[in-house]
Amino acid sequence: MNFTRREILTAFLGLPLAISACRKDSADVFPDGEIVGANVDVGHILRENRNYEVPQNNWETAKIVIVGGGAAGLAAAWKLHKKNQTNFVLLELENKIGGTAQSGANNYIGYPWGAHYLPVPFRENAELISLLDEMRLTEGRHQTGEIIVKEQYLCREPEERVFYKGRWYEGLYLTAGATEDDKLQLAEFQAQLDYWINWRDARGKRAFVLPVAECSNDSEATALDRISFGEWLREKRFSSERLFWFCDYACRDDYGLRLDQTSAWAGLFYFCSRTRKSGDESQSFITFPEGNGRFVNYLHDRVKDKTRINTVAVEIIPNETGADVVYLDTQTGELRGIRAEKVIYAAPIFTSKYLIRDFKQTAPAFVKEFEHNAWFVANLFLKDRPATQFRRDFPLAWDNVIYESPSLGYVNATHQKGIDYGQTVFTYYFPMAETNGRAKLFSLGWRELADVILSDLSLAHKDIRRLTERIDIMRWGHAMISPRTNFLWNGARDEAQKPFRNIYFAHSDLSGIALFEEAFYHGIRAANEVSEKIQT
Repeated sequence: MNFTRREILTAFLGLPLAISACRKDSADVFPDGEIVGANVDVGHILRENRNYEVPQNNWETAKIVIVGGGAAGLAAAWKLHKKNQTNFVLLELENKIGGTAQSGANNYIGYPWGAHYLPVPFRENAELISLLDEMRLTEGRHQTGEIIVKEQYLCREPEERVFYKGRWYEGLYLTAGATEDDKLQLAEFQAQLDYWINWRDARGKRAFVLPVAECSNDSEATALDRISFGEWLREKRFSSERLFWFCDYACRDDYGLRLDQTSAWAGLFYFCSRTRKSGDESQSFITFPEGNGRFVNYLHDRVKDKTRINTVAVEIIPNETGADVVYLDTQTGELRGIRAEKVIYAAPIFTSKYLIRDFKQTAPAFVKEFEHNAWFVANLFLKDRPATQFRRDFPLAWDNVIYESPSLGYVNATHQKGIDYGQTVFTYYFPMAETNGRAKLFSLGWRELADVILSDLSLAHKDIRRLTERIDIMRWGHAMISPRTNFLWNGARDEAQKPFRNIYFAHSDLSGIALFEEAFYHGIRAANEVSEKIQT
């Protein structure tokens, strides 16, 4: 079907922004660019649900096969290597490693294609801290035992700003124009957060902490999963539009969901899991121009000789002594197989019903519980910074959000380097939060999506079309797990984490929260489990 420009912009940005864009912007001025990243056709090979016959001379053996080269798969590989378990192979279907933490670079700066920061972990997160130590990002410990991250790797000020009715303001909660009632409700919201930050169960466990595996399963906390974050706010008699926007932004930012789609447990996790105790600031962000690409690239460098890109696993056949992994080399079209003792399945859980032979026949009930949402991410290459509209405008920050927009705005790649003038890269994020978001996203080509991006940003930057020299766009059809209402604590995650014969699962899906810390945790856990079994 052919849609008008106004219809497309309305579908993505809403009617008011679409009308404004159509009145003010010309759709005739476009930079260069293309859709990059995942090959949808390769991914859809899995949906053919075929059994594969590998030529006899195309088989090899390995102790361990890791399926998936995102953060979880790379963490598993890194850990195996550190434990001197070097007889493994990592298969990644894309031509680039890292999954949603991957990054790119041009001739002057790196930039993210997805995840772009890591909060400083608490001292209890020993495995993750060991990675930061190994990468030489730390410089000792506080008297409390908390790590000290080198200042150059902590997010530089100013961190955040929000655009509202023609002006930029500091921070993400919109304080400008807030009424006394807005301020009172914000204070009461903080009091509610403080309750959960300080809450401990009978075993001393927190309600919310990273990784999720360390969270309490006490019924007082887990009952929050049965209602949405929006319901929780209304039950607490909150009504401030600014507070609701702030909480909705949090849900879109970390989960790609709207306020009334998100579990209240997940909503509170966003605000509470990174603060040690009430009155403390939330943990600082570790960030780089290339975002979390720095971490996955480091992990990959340690195991590069064990990694095979452009290799899509098409079938895993468990047996009594191990599992056979069949994969397709997407460059040559050759079908090959690996006879392994153990498999670490570090791909999204929903794909297991297409890969594991037993699951193809009868998928376990828990598989259908894992739902993912779609995003698109764009990198805009600018020849100069957008002009400041008013002298009193808050200056360009690391994270820049437009209040009136359904997008998440953009992060500025050169910010962390202290490069405040001249060319830069803006990384723009748009979560497709509605139920048909994936179909809507893939119904459009580069030009239509580029127009959505430029029309959106022109609300805050009237010169964005003139300054943008190139826009590359990556569409993530299954970007992250959706912590919707009644998913996180319904038992599906526990079932999915159990090994199936000789297959061990490792993915952030198993936490229900798509964060680097969670992927890293499950990669390490699976590597330890598999290593122990092989040794015995």
